[in-house]
Amino acid sequence: MEEQSRYDAKLTRILRAAAAVFAEKGYHRATIRDISAATGVSLSGLYYYVRSKDELLYLIQRQCFETILESLDSELCDVTDPERRLGLLIGNHLRFFASNMSEMKVLSHEADALSGDYAKEITDQKREYSATVSDLLGALAPQARSVDLRRATFSLFGMMNWIYTWYRPDRDGPVNVLATEMTHLFLRGFAPGVQDGGSRYTNLR
Repeated sequence: MEEQSRYDAKLTRILRAAAAVFAEKGYHRATIRDISAATGVSLSGLYYYVRSKDELLYLIQRQCFETILESLDSELCDVTDPERRLGLLIGNHLRFFASNMSEMKVLSHEADALSGDYAKEITDQKREYSATVSDLLGALAPQARSVDLRRATFSLFGMMNWIYTWYRPDRDGPVNVLATEMTHLFLRGFAPGVQDGGSRYTNLR
């Protein structure tokens, strides 16, 4: 048990260092030697933990989605109010990614780098997460939606996933404040007092 814990801890450190290398250089430009240098683990030592660069990328993505989904299940347990559930989901997502900016960049930029069984498993995890978000949004206004649920789901992901390009805690405040503001913005809009039924924007090109 102790040996397994040490193994898991070492693998986690390797994955975190690999994510930083992939985020800086891009997955295709980065090499196993780059990761060896970043981790201080020899090439033979790395191959004890992973078989290839592909497996490294797969494990980084799998660990991210497993962590997000597990913590989300815990957050939503026994919470029934749809708006509260949305706020918890956004907070859970932003907290994880604000603490794992390299992983967030890798997920956003290397989404199509995997193939075969690795790609299928990660795609299944993404679909599970997307379905969770879609179901949650559907529960907010099941009879009165003016926006397609699929578009709403991926618009929300668009708001959340790109914070790594601009979010700075010293300038933008704590992540829980960001989550509260993003929840309000998504639910209420930036200027909810403007009433024109959206007709002004219908024919924008």
